[in-house]
Amino acid sequence: MAKEEEKVVNVTKWKYIGSKGEPGALYGLGVIGVAVYYLQHATTFWMGILGIGKAIFWPAFLMYHIFEMLKM
Repeated sequence: MAKEEEKVVNVTKWKYIGSKGEPGALYGLGVIGVAVYYLQHATTFWMGILGIGKAIFWPAFLMYHIFEMLKM
């Protein structure tokens, strides 16, 4: 019984060292900001829907344009 208790104590000693959600929060704020921008500039309903899609995938658009500018 003592060995089992030691194992439990040893497992609880380890701490998880990793991301605590900051990148996700930053991405979420970016999505909200870009969605607001696109929705403010939308002239039709479908442009607003397209803007929401662009807001979700804005990092991909950003990287595409950076690589295009750098000719990669």
